[in-house]
Amino acid sequence: MSYSNTDTGNKPADPYTAKNIQDPSLKEKVEDLVNFVSRCKFCMMTTKTSDGLLASRCMALAAKEGHGVDYIFHANSESGKTDDLQANPDINLGFLNNSGEWASISGKASVESDRTMVHKYYSPSLKAWLGDLGDGKHDGGPDDPRIVCIKVTSKTAQYAVSRNTAIGSAFEVAKGMVTGEAAQVNKLRHLDTKELEIARAE
Repeated sequence: MSYSNTDTGNKPADPYTAKNIQDPSLKEKVEDLVNFVSRCKFCMMTTKTSDGLLASRCMALAAKEGHGVDYIFHANSESGKTDDLQANPDINLGFLNNSGEWASISGKASVESDRTMVHKYYSPSLKAWLGDLGDGKHDGGPDDPRIVCIKVTSKTAQYAVSRNTAIGSAFEVAKGMVTGEAAQVNKLRHLDTKELEIARAE
């Protein structure tokens, strides 16, 4: 069941989407998504809490797998996000930059405590976030048992990246304000589960 508040007849009710949506080759869609995520580096990770509410936290991307469509993050095993994911692995990652480009990636997450993976993606900067408890074990180093990885396997992705320069986009918006015509500023794309499976396997 969908929500609608009006009837626009034979005209698109959402002209922005109609004008900006694209479905180029899978290769181009994946490359543009991977490049955008790499440039952003940070995202909001949304999980579901034990009381059914949604919680978002800022996370730094540690690495990409699956030809760039799956994502690795570091986490403290004792933080709330790991409890959320143990109870419900459904997750969303929201990337955004100051130009208004964005990506929303839905998937399944797993908490990985395997030390081989932790060592592979370890960063010395983690010490600043975990601290050294002074017991010779919980020191923020690669063998600190609190350091785990969150692996996100993407199921769907939608994103919008600019098709113009900043000046070109500003012109399009200004033109739309004068003419009432929806601005053509973004490459609006969608990747479904099957497409991501193909990208992951290539």
